[in-house]
Amino acid sequence: MAKRDYYEVLGVEKNANEQEIKKAYRQKAIQYHPDKNPNNKEAEEKFKEAAEAYEVLSNAEKRQRYDQFGHAGLGGAAGAQGFGGMDMEDIFSRFGSIFEDFGFGFGGGSRRSRSQGVQRGSNIRIKVKLTLEEIAKGVEKNIKVQKYIHCKTCGSTGAKSSDAVKTCPSCRGTGYTVRMQQSIFGAMQVQSECPQCKGSGKIITDKCPQCLGNGIVKGEEIINIKIPPGVANGMQLSVNGKGNAAPNHGMNGDLFVLIEEIPHDLFERDGNNIYLEHYISFPQAVLGTSVDIPTIDGKARIKIAPGTQSGTLLRLQGKGITELQSYNKGDLIVNINVYVPKNLTKEEKQIIEGFMHAENFQPKLQKRSSFFNRVKQFFE
Repeated sequence: MAKRDYYEVLGVEKNANEQEIKKAYRQKAIQYHPDKNPNNKEAEEKFKEAAEAYEVLSNAEKRQRYDQFGHAGLGGAAGAQGFGGMDMEDIFSRFGSIFEDFGFGFGGGSRRSRSQGVQRGSNIRIKVKLTLEEIAKGVEKNIKVQKYIHCKTCGSTGAKSSDAVKTCPSCRGTGYTVRMQQSIFGAMQVQSECPQCKGSGKIITDKCPQCLGNGIVKGEEIINIKIPPGVANGMQLSVNGKGNAAPNHGMNGDLFVLIEEIPHDLFERDGNNIYLEHYISFPQAVLGTSVDIPTIDGKARIKIAPGTQSGTLLRLQGKGITELQSYNKGDLIVNINVYVPKNLTKEEKQIIEGFMHAENFQPKLQKRSSFFNRVKQFFE
């Protein structure tokens, strides 16, 4: 079945702001909440549909792609795959905080406690500089990253010994506390993180001297990063689970790699195409020849036709950048320029003067388009 328009799902206009989208989602979630509609599969699907719409429209980047390309523009994002196959706990843990000011939780204590009790390490962002050759072919790099790692002394428990780890008396090891509270649905159970153990379900009576009870210490890790061909300057790649470690064997954060392209001495990149300025001599331009030019794959030989003018564009197909997540390659565009010498010997001047008034050496006036127009016409 075709997906419905996300704006239609939430009942908002396409120019709705962040607060309007958030308010609309809360209204839909309350309307189709499982606690209000027990054993109602249709309500559950509508609840998931609203969560899917909010997941996309509340994210500026995803919303922009959706506005431009629709559902097809979301690629591997949550909106493209949908929430239909997700457990309700995943949705609750992802969007539960949006309902805190309503004074109720998302029910189902055991499911909620698992998501609350697991701590997550913070994410790390680094920059990686790449040459044009590395971008064209893809590359693997081993990067030394300063980060928080698990404490080896205590095994990340934060305790000096196993005897120093006790079950939290406040939550009895669950990591959360439950209380009854009145809401718009009547009396409901509200669960929150245990303030004594911070959701771990354990308390430490004697802390590890190395990590001081945190379970993590400052360290470093050499991380292998595989960068595919075709990445662009400013693009961000993610490496799951390679961020900072979390205490109590929680989930590691992620590592985000920001791509920085090093300017090339010879080539200029435009998307997947590469541009090269190449000079030939005056005799070569007049008589024609074959010359070697540099490419990102090594040397290539091109033919210069007799009478070649400055500004002539030659294209070498498939000698550009490999398109990201594709086997297609861009082209190498060579802009030919005729070199005019400044310092001539007496003999050289005499030779050139001999052609001064020759008919074939007289310029033919013609309207000349700009370089960018010539490039545009070149691809038409």
